Amino acid sequence: MDAIEKRQRGRPRAFSPSPDAGPVQSLDRALRILAIVAEGSGLSLSEIAARSGLAASTAYRMLTTLEAHGMVEFDRTDQLWSIGVETYRMGAAFLRRRKLVDRARVVMQDLMEKTGETANLGVAEDDCVVFVSQVETHQAIRAFFRPGTRSSFHASGIGKAVLAHLPQDRVAAIIRKTGLESFTQKTLSSPAALACDLAEIRERGWSVDDEERHPGMRCVAAAIFNEFGEPIGGVSVSGPTVRITAERLAAVGPLVRDAAAEITGMIGGFALKDSPPV
Repeated sequence: MDAIEKRQRGRPRAFSPSPDAGPVQSLDRALRILAIVAEGSGLSLSEIAARSGLAASTAYRMLTTLEAHGMVEFDRTDQLWSIGVETYRMGAAFLRRRKLVDRARVVMQDLMEKTGETANLGVAEDDCVVFVSQVETHQAIRAFFRPGTRSSFHASGIGKAVLAHLPQDRVAAIIRKTGLESFTQKTLSSPAALACDLAEIRERGWSVDDEERHPGMRCVAAAIFNEFGEPIGGVSVSGPTVRITAERLAAVGPLVRDAAAEITGMIGGFALKDSPPV
């Protein structure tokens, strides 16, 4: 069962690459300078210009733009440029995602074996959930989400698990931005229906995507939290409705909830209802 979206969301709708299409020159230069500054331990403008092969005036314009975004810093006493705090934050974001994927793998494998269904890991972006890892079941008919596949918050198990633990104003903002597109007859496409479902998810600790995105497929999910008690994604199991029946939900849900709690602990996180780790 393939749930891959056909259009590549990283490109404009009308994008048609040509054989001679190249990088944006100014961006290419800025990234080159950023890499040079990162490799040094404080470089002068002349050193950066020489290493980049750019005129000092061009290099300076690039540096001041990067400085405005916190990507580089300038020591006015020593007149040296060094890497900025924003690059650290971006790198830390990558490491957090990498740590999440690596540590969740063992738990996902165990979850797949306990339930007999495909286990998925997704992270929350501004307006959607991005699937980043999957442990497939050995069943002939199974759910499949290629890493990088995106899904709407309101029409995915992980998405609803995340929404259930966000402040109401944040949920409202997401709905205003993305809308509540109806993918199947079961999609929760009204704010009232979604709010009711989110309340139930908060109460029991796990969500159900009951054919709300893909007919014939059910998904059971629970949220994963970071060190601030914020939902950053979730883990789920998904499969055909003939195997994940309504009767099985009461057994599968707690298993998924426990798996999400285990992953949360592995990355040093905690749910807001719990006490933060000492």
